[in-house]
Amino acid sequence: MARERTLLRRRAGVLAAAMAALALAGTASAAAGPPALVAGLPRGHDVSSHQKYVDWQGARSAGARFVYVKATESTDYANPYFSGQYDGAGGAGLYRGAYHFALPDRSSGARQAAYFVQHGGDWAADGRTLPPALDIEYNPYSSKHRCYGLGWKRMVGWIRSFSDEVRQETGRRPVIYTTAQWWRQCTGDSHAFSKNHALWIARHSASGPGRLPGGWRYWTFWQFATKGRLPGDQNLFNGSASRLKILARGR
Repeated sequence: MARERTLLRRRAGVLAAAMAALALAGTASAAAGPPALVAGLPRGHDVSSHQKYVDWQGARSAGARFVYVKATESTDYANPYFSGQYDGAGGAGLYRGAYHFALPDRSSGARQAAYFVQHGGDWAADGRTLPPALDIEYNPYSSKHRCYGLGWKRMVGWIRSFSDEVRQETGRRPVIYTTAQWWRQCTGDSHAFSKNHALWIARHSASGPGRLPGGWRYWTFWQFATKGRLPGDQNLFNGSASRLKILARGR
């Protein structure tokens, strides 16, 4: 993992300069595709029950190399299309992983992690399975409690509890999906996870992923748009195809 972080940091420096130049040029459209200067990175997407039945061979032909599939939310929802989506992606030759949508006001991090692993969030060292992912962002069910009623310390504790349970059950720390704004507002921009959790940053902008949260020096995945040529949200992997394979293997 240390070697992987070093290589990705080097690439991150190059990408930061490219993003700055692109921001000044203002020539790319997030909806149409990724910024031109990073368009050579492996493309992927994330899907949920909203996409239902995905044409996986079509997605691969359109450039998809990886996908994250929503498996669960809290401890009372499991994506009814998960198995078909997950297995279909694997059958089409995509690297695939599962993600959990966190609702920290409903139950503990450990309990939600256990439910997630039981309903698709497991990991296998088969070279095709991406690390489990935690989707933690603004509360979609209450605009008054955007941080789910938790203060910074409790939120950090909730995320740590989720991560520890996933690590215990799968052997991997989860990838953390979030936005820089949410992370600052709801964790106090905590640096507690940047050393051993891959960052999946969400920022729908042609000017790049922007300032990273919580001590992270580079991003591993970047969700850059909600629409594009692939089903669901559009993503990039910050590395080569061979590095994507290494990430899946757990090295």
